[in-house]
Amino acid sequence: MNRGIGWIFVADECVFDTFPIVGVFFEAHRKVFAMGGSLFAGCLFSFFAVQSRGKFLCSVFFCYLCGMEALLGKNIEELRVVAQAVGLPKFAATQLAEWIYKKGATSFEQMTNISLAGRKALAEHYTLGMSEPVSVAESTDGTKKYIFVVGGGLRIESAYIPDGDRATLCISSQAGCKMGCKFCFTGRGGYHGDLTVAEILNQICSLPEREKITNVVLMGMGEPLDNPDNVMRALEVMTSAWGFGWSPTRVTLSTVGVIPNLRRFLDESQVHLAVSLHNPFSDQRKEIMPVEKAFPIRDVVALLKEYDFTHQRRVSFEYIVLKNTNDTPEHIKELCRLLDGLKCRINLIRFHAIPDSPYVSPDSEKMIRFRDTLTKKGIMTTIRASRGEDIKAACGLLSGEAGRK
Repeated sequence: MNRGIGWIFVADECVFDTFPIVGVFFEAHRKVFAMGGSLFAGCLFSFFAVQSRGKFLCSVFFCYLCGMEALLGKNIEELRVVAQAVGLPKFAATQLAEWIYKKGATSFEQMTNISLAGRKALAEHYTLGMSEPVSVAESTDGTKKYIFVVGGGLRIESAYIPDGDRATLCISSQAGCKMGCKFCFTGRGGYHGDLTVAEILNQICSLPEREKITNVVLMGMGEPLDNPDNVMRALEVMTSAWGFGWSPTRVTLSTVGVIPNLRRFLDESQVHLAVSLHNPFSDQRKEIMPVEKAFPIRDVVALLKEYDFTHQRRVSFEYIVLKNTNDTPEHIKELCRLLDGLKCRINLIRFHAIPDSPYVSPDSEKMIRFRDTLTKKGIMTTIRASRGEDIKAACGLLSGEAGRK
């Protein structure tokens, strides 16, 4: 069984002075019902409470629903199969998709244009597959870091970044990461598993600010193109008329450049692309990004030059600036040579300090000089504003609170 299908996470953020165990048990099953679960299919097996400001935070329940599949993440054809399996007409798939992806239903009971018998049958055999974040931290700049629990008790993080009339959500595609980039805290904890389609989309669907989101970036934990099947299915949901119905230009996928899956992404999707570059010299890039050995940046750029980025779709290059490491005039010259003939932009990113790292960020004056020189040479270059550093939500700092708790 797919781990993301079998486990349903149930969270309650209510704070109690006292909470009898009977009440805990009742509340867990109430939540299961709200998510479309069944009392007899559910098996409560874990509860813990943590001390919070002298009270108890009733925080985590897990429920294993034997044989019950999540509907979140299914495409329209798969939802037609679901509809027929419970005795509903095929057109009910469109109704299901609308409730799940557009209206954000949290229970089958809310699906009032589906017959009562149909809703009961759905609840007996399926779950919606959504789970609330277990915690949130808010930065002084308004950024919020949400923590979700996924299959196996792993923790992943998402960052919600409001900015005037825009709000960007940075989501994860894996628990941990295999890439081992030396400047990234996520890779320090190693790789723990791929997220399912439902777990990727749940970071959007269960966000309290869902309706305020204007853009989504797959720049959180993990390498999206190391989990290509589930990421591509999630992108399909985001950009299909039967799904979220978003324009592809609202979504950006970031990658270190996993070439075989990068070609698939470019062929099958129209969302924006951001490539983690960080050093144009192959030998130096290998030192900070082991992936350079398998997929050299020159080969990545050569592949990109086969595609047209002169219309709505954009390609950008992410460049974390490391003092006296990748910020010299020679690096500027090599960047210009590498990217010559490709319509793109470079996003400069300040390095956010991580424990025991030898790297530091240059001062603002040098960052501006680096930016202006590249722009004068014909490559549109910007400096990305740092957000959420005080809550470890800034670029390179997401860690999933050590992965598992």
